[in-house]
Amino acid sequence: MYKFFFKRVLDFLLSLIGLILLSPIFIIVFILLAFANNGKPFFFQSRPGKREKVFYIIKFKTMNDKKDSKGNLLPDVKRLTRIGGFVRKTSLDELPQLLNVIKGDMSLIGPRPLLIEYLPLYKKEQKKRHNIRPGITGWAQINGRNDINWNKKFEFDVFYVNNVSFKLDFKIFFKTILKVFKSEGINKEGSATTEYFNGNN
Repeated sequence: MYKFFFKRVLDFLLSLIGLILLSPIFIIVFILLAFANNGKPFFFQSRPGKREKVFYIIKFKTMNDKKDSKGNLLPDVKRLTRIGGFVRKTSLDELPQLLNVIKGDMSLIGPRPLLIEYLPLYKKEQKKRHNIRPGITGWAQINGRNDINWNKKFEFDVFYVNNVSFKLDFKIFFKTILKVFKSEGINKEGSATTEYFNGNN
């Protein structure tokens, strides 16, 4: 009953309350990033959700669009702005995803929504991560986040899908808060973003 009904109700209510309570922070970050990114505070990208249905994820934009002399975007590390680095370190870049949760694209807790180009690369067992709504945080995030390899992440994702419960969600929620305060596992050393998945790692 929790997995199929109460989880969605809690997602909606908690996200709405969270968005209202955090609105002052939301507005401040919005203004600062608008200045840092030439009027573009948000990052939109298509991601696969439940049953691989595509939606647009909303995040705060932490990197600018600076390019080299050939018109190619500079490496992620060089495009990460100072305010963007702070926003990412504190996980405030995830805040706009509360809108995705309210819309029903996402859940507060579930496997993270990854890139669409990864879909053909998943093994049969790994595809189970799309049997439920993706989440802002999840079992993989409190067990290493970007410090663990892809195969381990997918193991954690499938474990969560097979064991969804209020007790597990409660545990993930509060462990996520601790991770945010400690800024653990945000990025791999020397990189501003996580390693690209190629089907073998």
